[in-house]
Parts: sequence; structure tokens; C-alpha cells
Amino acid sequence: MTPWARIAREFRFVSGLSRVFWRIRDIAPDSATLICDDFEQACDRFAEHTALIFEGERYTYRQLDALANRFAAWALGQGLGPGKTVALLLPNRAEYVPAWMGVSKIGAAAALINSNLTGAALAHCLSISGASHVICDAESLAAIGTIRAGLARPLTYWVIDADVALSENQQRLDLRTPKLAPERPPRSHRAGITARDTALYIYTSGTTGMPKAAKIAHTRAQLYMRAFAGATGARADDRLYCALPLYHSTGGLCGVGAALLNGATLVLRRKFSASHFWPDVIEQDCTVFVYIGELCRYLMNQAPSTQERQHRLRLGFGNGLRPEVWSEFEARTGLTRMLEFYGSTEGNVSLFNFDGKVGAVGRVPGYLRHRFDVKLVRFDVDAEAPIRGGDGFCIPCEPGEVGEAIGLIKDDARGGYTGYADSTASEKKVLRNAFAAGDAWFRTGDLMREDAEGYFYFVDRIGDTFRWKGENVSTTEVAGVIARFPGVAEVNVYGVKVAAFDGRAGMAAITPDAAFDIGKLREHLINELPSYARPLFVRIQPAIETTGTFKYRKVDLVHDGFDPAKSEFALYFDHPTLQRYERITPALHGDIQAGAFKL
Repeated sequence: MTPWARIAREFRFVSGLSRVFWRIRDIAPDSATLICDDFEQACDRFAEHTALIFEGERYTYRQLDALANRFAAWALGQGLGPGKTVALLLPNRAEYVPAWMGVSKIGAAAALINSNLTGAALAHCLSISGASHVICDAESLAAIGTIRAGLARPLTYWVIDADVALSENQQRLDLRTPKLAPERPPRSHRAGITARDTALYIYTSGTTGMPKAAKIAHTRAQLYMRAFAGATGARADDRLYCALPLYHSTGGLCGVGAALLNGATLVLRRKFSASHFWPDVIEQDCTVFVYIGELCRYLMNQAPSTQERQHRLRLGFGNGLRPEVWSEFEARTGLTRMLEFYGSTEGNVSLFNFDGKVGAVGRVPGYLRHRFDVKLVRFDVDAEAPIRGGDGFCIPCEPGEVGEAIGLIKDDARGGYTGYADSTASEKKVLRNAFAAGDAWFRTGDLMREDAEGYFYFVDRIGDTFRWKGENVSTTEVAGVIARFPGVAEVNVYGVKVAAFDGRAGMAAITPDAAFDIGKLREHLINELPSYARPLFVRIQPAIETTGTFKYRKVDLVHDGFDPAKSEFALYFDHPTLQRYERITPALHGDIQAGAFKL
């Protein structure tokens, strides 16, 4: 790198980081300024600008605020306020952000439920939210109908669609009724609430068990939204394309914040479609888009098109972009400003790659090391624990060495860790006495390496959890669902690589008995698991191999994968065209590896 190139690189990094630090400078845990105050300030400043476009509907900032105020009025009518929670079970739609902003205006919290969940997982998430009221729509009612048991309390479902038949525990939420005033509720309704109080619950699948509800304080929500408002440099004349689910922090906080705190227009889509992305972006004249790595890979799996260079996009930002996809994306689209970042929903480790260095999730240059309390520590993969030296403390990694990323927990906005609704789960993510007696660090659960220039590179997740379609999949959760199916004697769930795809696809090794029916198993999984968590492959074998301590062995299973040449047992593929588990032949295996199917 030439001296001038190095200077330019450092200028880009410092400029980007300065914008972030400036936007987050006054966030403080004890502040009375909440995320809804940030929203209201933007609505006042950009009142007549177009804030949101969704399926032909347009909302100005004034109208979006009025919609949020109607949700606040509804919540007050139900006796909700500080210390209470409302669950949102909605797909992407115009009412989503106003719903949780409205709840925030009266001091309550919103639980953002994954709209793909069904059955026991959905019941679990609703139960641990602490909510008695659920805002949903007609699309959500089908998922609600799969709940058979497991709810911790009676729930009232408030349906915002006016033309759907309702059952006895469902009520219509008519946002047009004069009873729901469009004026802002007095701030006195959130008196006593500070930024350290919970604004949202966002669900994450950990290394074991059901999804966990991460407590997102107002400080954390403000950090996400304000940081990306600064990092992207978005302007009021920008139009930001978002096809990511709003129940996730990347779309619902980072994407929303980058648009709405800058007076820009959020172009929201219900779901991502690779075939509609470029026509959509061009038609809506979008200038910025938010991604997860899989989104970009899906786009690159499409046949090259002239539309890929007919857009006005100047920036993409997100996380999980693989180096090979990144390079191809830039080459085909001409878009060379990709802002990759690293962060977890519940954690305090945040990194930005303002330089656009392909493959890096972020950077901490030596001259700014004192501003970042993040370290990589040597890690024992087998024990799944950091390695400690003779003095009992953790050992920092050298450049190029792989270790777990951890962040120092402090009582401030950037270093805070509020954990999960489950205190036991919260404590499992804390590494104590890491470098000094009494210190506490957040464990990301991610293995990374850092090079000599301060660039960080993601390596892998720790434990059994694997990522598929941008989602974390818990093998324990999936195995539990399969084990409940008649005819399953034993089951071992793991992730396997598919050559043409990012992440790992789910695979289940099953020992059946006489009652087992693989066709009905598929139906069972559709009812009980979201699409990304359903095993794409099934292996049928007479026994499951265990270790000496009776733990299921996965090493050989992962190695064999779904290749019939490596297995003497029957292997099956959830065929997307045939809509059934199909026996894998060498020819079918080749087609899967070549990317012949949209998985």
C-alpha cells in the first residue's frame, strides 16, 4: 500500500468512526431521553418528508408519528405502561415501527416475536415475553392456531386487519377509530423511565434450547439506531431499501435508524425476493440498502442482468458478507461502498469496517485501541471455554491467532450488558476474572482472528449452533422437536456444508422404530419449526454413536454429510420441487452441490 493510499484509508476510517461517536455522544443509562424521543425529534424536524413506503402506501414523518400515537392510545386504554410488555407478532408492514414506538411512548416495552415461529417455539417466546397482549394481523393468525399448549398466561390477540373473522380471545384493533387519538401522549406517561430500562425484547437462538429473549435497553436501541445513522452518512434525500425482517436488530434497528433518524425514506418490503430486488431498487430510486450476507449471495446466484448496473445505490451496509460473494457483488454491480459491521443483538462488542476491506468484519487500529474494550482470547474448542494461564487469567491472542471475541462490561451505554429475560442464560454469557480479579466480560460466542493492522475476521460460532439463511439454529431445539415425533427412537442434529451456499444446513441422523413415517415427519416439522430450522437432510441408521460419556458424536456425521458415497445408510433431501424427503442418489447429490435448487 502506498503512503497516499494508507492516508486515504485512515481518513475513511476516522471519518466514519467520528460520525458514529458524534451521534452517540450523549447516550447515557440514567438519561430521560428514550428511543421514542429520538423518533419524535426526527418526526418534528422532517415532518413533511416521506418517511415510509410500503406496498404502494406512503407515510410522511408526521403521519408515521400519528400512527405511533394511535398505538400509544390503544396501549393506555388497556391499562399498559411502565413495567408492562406488548408482544408484536407481525410480518414486515407499515404499522410495525409505529407499533413499538407507540408502546415506548407510554413507557412500556415491546417484544418482537419472530413471525416465522409456530407451535411450541412460538408459545415459548410469547410466554417468556411477559406480555398478556399480542398485536398481530391476519397472516399471523395461522401461526397462532398451531399453539396447542405451553402458554404461561392467557393472551389477548389484537388483530389490525379489519376484514378477518375472530375467535373469542381475539379482538379487532381498529387504528382508524376516533377513540385512538393521533396526538402525542403526555411525556408524564413515561415519567421515571430512564434509558437503562428495557425498550425491546429481541429473540436470539443461543447454543442450546429455545430462543432467548435479549433485553434491549433504550441505550442499546439508541446505540444501534444512532450509530448507523452516523456510520452510513445517510441524508434526507436518501431512499433506503429494507427487505430484512423488522424483528431482527439488523433490519429493525440498524436499517430503520439509518433512515428515520436522518429524515430519509425507508422503502420497506414484506420479504426479500432475489428476482424482484433490482427492479424494486430501480423503480423506487433507492440509494442505500441494508443486507445480511445471504441476501447478497442470493442476488449473485441470479443470472447476470443489465439491471445490476442501472441502479443508483451508493452504499450497502450489513453483516455476514463472505469474501467471495463480496468481490463478485462489487464486480457485477459496480457498488464498491460496502459497510460491513459486527455486532450481536444482546452484546457490547461492535466493530465497523469503514475501509471496505473485503472479508473483514471491522477494524480497531492501534492508535484507537484505547477507545475499544474488545479482546480476542485463546480458546479451547473441545472444552468450549477460554484458556487460562498459570496465573488463572485469560491469554490474549497474538495477531493471526484464532480466539473468542469478548467485550468489557461497564456501566455505560457502550459497555452495558442487560442480558436476557432468563437470568441463568444471561450469566452464561459473562466471563469473570478474565484479566483482573472482579472484572466481567461479555462472551460473544464467536471465534475471530485479528491481523497486524487491526482488521478482525470472523471464523466460526462456538458450540453446536449453526447459521442457515442468516438465522442461528439450535441443534438442541430441533432435536427436541424431532424426538417428540412418533417412531423416533434417537436423533442427533448437526449442520453440514452445502457447496453453493453460506452457512450450514440442518441434518438429522435418526434411529427409527416401526412407527416411523418420514413423510409425516416433514409435516410435523413444518408445523413445529420455522423454515430455516427444519433439517434439509435426514440420515436413517440403526443406532446413534455416542462417546464414553454418552454424548452423541457428531464429528463423523459432519464429515460424511449428505454424500451417499460416504454413507452406507439411507440419506434423504427435503426436495423443494417435489415437496417431500427424496432419497439422495449420486446424481441428486451432485445437483444439490452445484446449486441446482433454491434452498
